[in-house]
Amino acid sequence: MYIGLDLGTSGLKGIVIGDAQVVLAEATSPLTVQRPHDGWSEQDPAAWITAAEAVMDALAGQVDMAAVRGIGLSGHMHGATLLDGADNVLRPCILWNDTRSAAEAAVLDDNPDFRRLTGNIVFPGFTAPKVAWVRNHEPDTFAKVAKVLLPKDYLRLWLTGEHASEMSDAAGTSWLDVGARDWSDDLLAATGLDRDAMPRLVEGSAVSGKVRQALTTRWGMGDVVVAGGGGDNAASAVGVGIVKPGQAFVSLGTSGVLFAASDAYQPDAASAVHTFCHALPDTWHQMGVILAAADALNWWAGIAEESSAALTGSLGPLNAPGRTLFLPYLGGERTPHNDAKVRGQFLHLDHATDRAAMTRAVLEGVTHAFRDSFDALTGTGTRIDRLIGVGGGTKSDYWVQAIATSLGLPVDLPVAGDFGGAFGAARLGLMAATGAGAEACGTPPIARTIEPVAALHDDFAAAHARYKSAFAAVSGLA
Repeated sequence: MYIGLDLGTSGLKGIVIGDAQVVLAEATSPLTVQRPHDGWSEQDPAAWITAAEAVMDALAGQVDMAAVRGIGLSGHMHGATLLDGADNVLRPCILWNDTRSAAEAAVLDDNPDFRRLTGNIVFPGFTAPKVAWVRNHEPDTFAKVAKVLLPKDYLRLWLTGEHASEMSDAAGTSWLDVGARDWSDDLLAATGLDRDAMPRLVEGSAVSGKVRQALTTRWGMGDVVVAGGGGDNAASAVGVGIVKPGQAFVSLGTSGVLFAASDAYQPDAASAVHTFCHALPDTWHQMGVILAAADALNWWAGIAEESSAALTGSLGPLNAPGRTLFLPYLGGERTPHNDAKVRGQFLHLDHATDRAAMTRAVLEGVTHAFRDSFDALTGTGTRIDRLIGVGGGTKSDYWVQAIATSLGLPVDLPVAGDFGGAFGAARLGLMAATGAGAEACGTPPIARTIEPVAALHDDFAAAHARYKSAFAAVSGLA
C-alpha cells in the first residue's frame, strides 16, 4: 500500500491506495489561515504537523499500516518556511497567496538573470521575494535563517529528518534553474542566501528518505520510503494522468489553474505563464494561475448568506453572459497580469441586477480569467487538445460548461473519487517504492464530458473583450 499526503491551504488530506491504485482509506484534518494585515497570508507550520498526525492516526485506524511501502507528498507551493540551525521555525510560513513582497519581487525581476534562468516572472507569491521581504523588514529573523523549506518539505523533515525537495515545487521559488533542474547559485546570492540554505533536490518519483523509526513504530509500519512528491498542481496532474504533451487540466479549487504538460522546456516569462518542472524526470509543464477561483464564489456565497452549491444549482441552463461583470481579483492576480495590487469589482450593476445575475457574473468573471490564461498558454505554442476538470468548482455543470464554451474545448469529468494532489502523491510514493515509471500515471475513468455550447461561443468572446477592457481601466492601464 502507498500513502499520499496533500497539504492544502484549508486542510491536510491523506489517502491510501493499493497496487491497483484503488483508494482504500482516506482522512482529512482542517487548517486555518491567518491574515494579520491586508495582503498577508500565513500559517503556523506546527499546525501542519498536528494535522498530519491526526490524518495518519485516522488512516492507521482504517488499514493495516504494516503493508505500507511508500509515502508521497504534495502541498501548496511557494511558501517560505524559515528554520534556524536546530530546525526550529523562526516565524509563521508566508503562503502562496501572500502579496506583501510586491516591491521585493519587482527588484528581483529587474535582474534579467531571474527570467533567463527560471523562465518566469518573479511574482510576489514566489518564495524568493518573500525571503527578501524578511531580510528587509525582519533582519533579526533573517540573520538566523539556516534552511528555507517549502511547506510539504517541512512535512518531509518531520517524517524523515531530511532537508529535501523536488523539482516541481522548487521551480516555484525563483531560485531554480528550471532548464537545468538545479539551484542557481547566482539567484540565491541575489537574496542573500547560498546553496547551504537550500534542501537537496530529487525527482518527484525518486526516494528522498525513509520514515523515522519513532513514526514507523507509532503506526505499525515497516521500512517505508518517502518520494520526492510534487507541488500541488504537478501532483494533481500526476493524479489525473496529465504527463504528456497535449494533455491538460483545469482546476476549480481555491485558486484556478490551467495546466498543460510538456516534454520540453519552453518558457515565455513575459506572458506571465508559469513554466515549471513537472514531478516526473525530463518533463515540464506550463500553467496559468488565477488566485481566486472557487475562493471568489465562496466569498460571494458568504456575502449572499447562501451555500455555493445552492447559488450555482439554481441557475438553470447556460446563458449568454449578462451585462454585469465581476473581476475576481480579490487578492491580486497572476496570469497574465502579474498585478498584486489590483482588487475585485462588480461592474454595470443596475436595478434589474439580482442575486442570480451576480452569481452568474462571479462564475463568468473566473471563466474570463481562465480565457486570459488559455490565450497566454496557447500564445506560447502550448498544445491543449482537451481538458480534464478537477476541483470542487467542477460540481457546478453551469460553471464547467461556461469554461468549455469560452475556451471552445470539451471538459472531461472523472468518475467520483479523489484523483487530485493526494492521489498523485500516492502514485509518486508507489513509483518511488517500486521503480515504476510514467506508465503508472494513467488517466482516470471519465464519468461524462461537458461539451461547449457552440451557439454561445461568440457571446462569451464578446463578454471576455468587455472584461479585458474593464481590467485595463481598474488597473490604470487604460
